[in-house]
Amino acid sequence: MVEDEIRDIAGRLHSASIRLLRTLRREDDGSGLTAPRLSALSVIVFAGPLSLAALAEAEQVRPPTMSRIVDALVKAGLVTRDPDPDDRRGVRIAATEPGRRLLDQGRARRVGALVERLRDLTDYERRALARGAELLERITR
Repeated sequence: MVEDEIRDIAGRLHSASIRLLRTLRREDDGSGLTAPRLSALSVIVFAGPLSLAALAEAEQVRPPTMSRIVDALVKAGLVTRDPDPDDRRGVRIAATEPGRRLLDQGRARRVGALVERLRDLTDYERRALARGAELLERITR
């Protein structure tokens, strides 16, 4: 019985997560970046400068694919390729100020979209959702 309940909750969370991501992804249309480029930029901004190999691993793509993504981000002025202080032959990919700003603006749009939806909830529902958010944060660490 408990196992069935756990499976049901997991399935509902999975479906809700997909719908939430799709809803929020629509807010990213204003960035002018494709989803893979925006995702890579996010990793660079939040993780700090990374090697191409580390970035490819984080994004679960092959290095040649990541190289093309980084090329586009460099061309857009959102990241730079800097010499790697630990490897004379290597480079580190770092976010530029415009790259950070673009990501901050996107986050503000996504949070704003959620704020609009949360306004329709009752006080009880908002408190329940806040508790659920705490639990989601805990199980995804």
